[in-house]
Amino acid sequence: MSNFHLLHPSLQHQIVNAMGWKELRPFQDAVIPPLVRGEHRIILAPTAGGKTEAAFFPTLSRMLSESWTGLSVLYLCPIKALLNNLDPRLSRYCTLVGRRSALWHGDVGPGERKEILRDAPDVLLTTPESLEVMLVSKRVDERVFFSGLRAVIIDEIHAFAGDDRGWHLLSVLERVESLAGRGIQRIGLSATVGNPYDLLGWLAGACPGTKGVSLEPLPAPGTPSSPEPHVVIDHVGSLQNAAVVISRLHQGEKRLVFIDSRAKAEELGQSLRQLEVTAFVTHSSLSQDQRRQAEDAFANRQDCVIVATSVLELGIDVGDLDRVIQIDSPPTVSGFLQRMGRTGRRPGSVRNCLFLTVSDNGLMQAAALVKLWKNGFVEPVQPPVLPEHVLAQQLMALVLQEGGVGQDKWFSWVARVPAFAEMGRNEADRLVRSMLDKSILWQEAGLLGIGEQGEKEFGRQNFMALLSVFLSAPLFTVLAGRREIGAVDESTFLDGSGNREAKVLLLGGSAWRVMHIDWEKKLVFVEPTENHGRSRWRSKPPGLRFTLTQAIFRLLTGSEEQSFWSQRAKMAIKGLRLDFEGLERGTTMVEHTKTGFVWWTFAGAGANAAFAPLIANATGLEPRVDSFAIHLKGECKTGALLDAINASRSAKASELRPIIDLRALRGLKFSSCLPDGQGELILQERLAEQAGIEYLQNTPVKNLAAG
Repeated sequence: MSNFHLLHPSLQHQIVNAMGWKELRPFQDAVIPPLVRGEHRIILAPTAGGKTEAAFFPTLSRMLSESWTGLSVLYLCPIKALLNNLDPRLSRYCTLVGRRSALWHGDVGPGERKEILRDAPDVLLTTPESLEVMLVSKRVDERVFFSGLRAVIIDEIHAFAGDDRGWHLLSVLERVESLAGRGIQRIGLSATVGNPYDLLGWLAGACPGTKGVSLEPLPAPGTPSSPEPHVVIDHVGSLQNAAVVISRLHQGEKRLVFIDSRAKAEELGQSLRQLEVTAFVTHSSLSQDQRRQAEDAFANRQDCVIVATSVLELGIDVGDLDRVIQIDSPPTVSGFLQRMGRTGRRPGSVRNCLFLTVSDNGLMQAAALVKLWKNGFVEPVQPPVLPEHVLAQQLMALVLQEGGVGQDKWFSWVARVPAFAEMGRNEADRLVRSMLDKSILWQEAGLLGIGEQGEKEFGRQNFMALLSVFLSAPLFTVLAGRREIGAVDESTFLDGSGNREAKVLLLGGSAWRVMHIDWEKKLVFVEPTENHGRSRWRSKPPGLRFTLTQAIFRLLTGSEEQSFWSQRAKMAIKGLRLDFEGLERGTTMVEHTKTGFVWWTFAGAGANAAFAPLIANATGLEPRVDSFAIHLKGECKTGALLDAINASRSAKASELRPIIDLRALRGLKFSSCLPDGQGELILQERLAEQAGIEYLQNTPVKNLAAG
């Protein structure tokens, strides 16, 4: 029996008559009962599976049935572009039943914000960062504004939970709930999560009330299942070759190309235009206007290509896609599923993804990743451990919100956040002492305030630097006249010796001649040119995790070929297997090189980083770590090296501590608030991956080294 009747009659009428829907999808129908009962829920369904409506219709129904007034629902997204995309849709749903929604983020003007504060909408679409801005703003009476809050819907929740933004999100929700004076229903939406029940515990574990997970049901026996996605891995060897293949393949179709580098996205976009392909580029360092123009133009055309980084991974509507093309490989199965899920939305179409690998590592990673997917694997979402720096940020934000906060009461605002609850009050008090000792806070009569050093570090632009948990690299804003094009790193303007020089930039898929650089204000003034350009951004991709590196190891030590490999990919993988023919399952391998040794572990970057310092200290060799091996430069007897490796395999967990680069420590925002040494400990705990460490401890070492 359908659950449609559980929705408010007015909403039922509008869904059937105004929207013309004959029925809800079975998955959407199944979610109605727990949501109208107010249960906390994780909702999982494939990309374009109707998750938004599955969550929003029952919530809207509750709003009508229970006569909610004022701002009663928050709809949170990880990026502004997704909010912009959802805004017209959710606004229409609200309007049909006599309710209102509004949008609030960094690009929303002051006039629109004043109107929202003057006459609060029923639903507010925003980000956690913008939500916190409201909490600390003197223009917002937060206790009145949030007093009617009843529910929060968090879209693409996996994009929050996997990093510190997730802890920030939960903290802000706890503070909003305290202001509302009631429990708030929490609903999380995602397409790709390997551990949904763990995610539910993270989102709502300490909240009173019933909790559950809603998965899109599998087709019933005898029901035709959806067609198998069409996946092909090809090896083309270079980015220029990839451009040629894209220009010749699937002409007349709309193609979305993913590439995990802003610089390479720009290079590929320019190459496609030189091959007379209608091509657009979008990534996080382009201005909002530039990105919107590119995405809108792409959405309204056929026979075109848009080259994107992960910014288009999260459900932003760019029209009906024909093809997804991936250059090399995303770092996770989850990311691959998000990207492939952009296709196959039209009736009769099939989800698809063509991998064009331009490097050996990209080929190995793509082949292993697709094999993991074929075997049903999706990574679990793992919130980062020890977010003590986020707790410091929340303490300072509470000081701003409350105009000073009691030393004995502040922790109660965020004490239910799982990681903070695990730390406990003693660790929180230790953090306060550290911040007082460093004058980041001051204390008088039990009341905490922002100290002199806190003002100096975080007080710029009315403490805007305080209201984000990530530290952004300083970029130079690029202007063509008064029009902002985007932003690039300073290294774009440096030659090989580090000297400053004006250059030709590549931004938005177009070349720009640098006319003037204001180094103090970080402004670059440009004009269009036909010359070849380039731009740089400083970013270091995260190392691969143990599950994927082991899948690559199995690929290299196997002999089977897959039907989804092209002939070029088969030949390239055959060559790679010959290069690694000394590998043997059940062992790791030490190899002698011209400059020293390599310990081929295939244990992941985190495990390798944990073992490298011990081996280096014992041998005097200079270590360098990647996801597959520990590279050791210098001279050493093979026996001494093997003794050092085996000794490291027997080391205690407390001894397996990666060396932390000071640049990484500076990148941990608010680390200056922490007790001495705590920031380094946090990064060590986050980098070391236990599964890889245990693998190296229990796997024998094969010696191929000579000497």
